[in-house]
Amino acid sequence: MSLDANSARRIWIVMAAYNESSRLERTIVGLLGRNYSIVVVDDGSRDDTFAVARTLPVWALRHPINCGQGAALQTGIDFALLHDADVIVTFDADGQHDPGDIAAILEPVLSGEVDVTLGSRFLRNDNDGIPRTRRVLLQAAILFTRLTNGLQLTDTHNGFRAFSRDAAKRIRIRQPRMAHASEILDQIAFHKLRYVEVPVTIRYTGETLAKGQTSWDTLRITGQLVAGRFWQ
Repeated sequence: MSLDANSARRIWIVMAAYNESSRLERTIVGLLGRNYSIVVVDDGSRDDTFAVARTLPVWALRHPINCGQGAALQTGIDFALLHDADVIVTFDADGQHDPGDIAAILEPVLSGEVDVTLGSRFLRNDNDGIPRTRRVLLQAAILFTRLTNGLQLTDTHNGFRAFSRDAAKRIRIRQPRMAHASEILDQIAFHKLRYVEVPVTIRYTGETLAKGQTSWDTLRITGQLVAGRFWQ
């Protein structure tokens, strides 16, 4: 079933944003005109992120303090569900994702083939710009995921995803910060949700790499995830 055939479906884009005032407008403009509802959750930014969001034709929510990307995504997902979303797409605010890939992300969920679509940068041949250190960290995360929940994925820390309404209601993000990416995968496995990966492009720039995860961040995220499992 094509995306056009599902034009009446309520599709929501959820975007967590932290100190993204310089990139947010460009990212959102790329999403306009596609019949999507968009909610931006400003996660306690210290810059004008919220002010920028309020000038655009989107829903703008704000955490008064920085709670972490996981918490911001859950706020946006809850808001979309409250407004009767049929499908929810998570999309990074920094411009790394390509709006042209949204149709491919949506199609498996809209057709009823799966409950969740996961974007993978490693299924495309044009993502060779991944820095070597980042590639090593991502590969380590893939191995960790396969060992801990059995999901055979090629990319485990990609924020580009689509959830059916039922999947979005069943997955609850409790890890507030970056460990939420692994937590989502754990819940996909726990709830036995149907999933598929599709190729997506990740645009790397000096700015986005500077905001990316370091080796220390990766160890800290793993610690958060392991601790979260003990406290469930």
